[in-house]
Amino acid sequence: MNKDYYKILGIDKNASKEDIKKAFRKLAHQYHPDKKDGDEKKFKEINEAYNILSDDKKRAQYDQFGSGFSGFNGNNSGFSGADFGGFDFSNFSQNSQGFEFDINDILGSFFGGRGFSRAKKGSDISVSTEISFKESVFGVEKDIKIEYQNISKKENISIKIPPGIDSGEMLRVKGRGEPISDGYPGDLYVKIYVKPHKNLTKEGVNILTLLKIKLTESIIGTKKDVETVDEQIISVKIPPGIKHGEILRIKEKGVPTINGRRGDMFIKIEIEIPTRLSKKVKDALKMLEDEGF
Repeated sequence: MNKDYYKILGIDKNASKEDIKKAFRKLAHQYHPDKKDGDEKKFKEINEAYNILSDDKKRAQYDQFGSGFSGFNGNNSGFSGADFGGFDFSNFSQNSQGFEFDINDILGSFFGGRGFSRAKKGSDISVSTEISFKESVFGVEKDIKIEYQNISKKENISIKIPPGIDSGEMLRVKGRGEPISDGYPGDLYVKIYVKPHKNLTKEGVNILTLLKIKLTESIIGTKKDVETVDEQIISVKIPPGIKHGEILRIKEKGVPTINGRRGDMFIKIEIEIPTRLSKKVKDALKMLEDEGF
């Protein structure tokens, strides 16, 4: 039976890659088995849908043939005769480039489940790791220590954390869970925690920061040094007459995107109003008031 991957992710068939990614992140966080109200079956179904729809080639095959026929002899006829035309299915799961279906499930759907048994899968492993804010923006390759309970073994593996990841997101490393003697290994799930930056926050592909300036600087204008996520210091021109809460934009100083560009950096202005004024300052302000300021 074909699965409706678009319906599983709650998106329409014209959804962009970014829409697919956002839907997956939201649902994966909601249904992850580690959560109190998690649902392992639903979580795996969401992963399956994402693996297909996030890949252009797999998505095109799915849109044309559905979830039941991808990859067989290059067409949707499936099998040629009762002997399957000499096709060797022994390494199908290793060569399916991340497809989440099992060959036994597909064969079983043609023969009513007779004569085929589902391969066993080892348990999944869940770990967590912390990365810096800068690493969450640009991505990083990180060593993760995992422990296999059933074989009493520890191992360090290297995983690639993609640019733009948010704190609390989960990465899946296929086949790096618990091994099993009469089946295939489970998967490794890595929960990412991002260490907050002292000045910067992230919203989508954009970087946000708050810049405090003096009242006089807001009136006559000034220049201020601002730290970017690249850990560079840039000089930002503050125009005369800027208002409290106004936002300045610095192009392409945000998060790298899939098209090779970057988001922007937005600077929100906060005007500091002094609470304790000397008589001299009060007199100066009174003079400004008399002049119509």
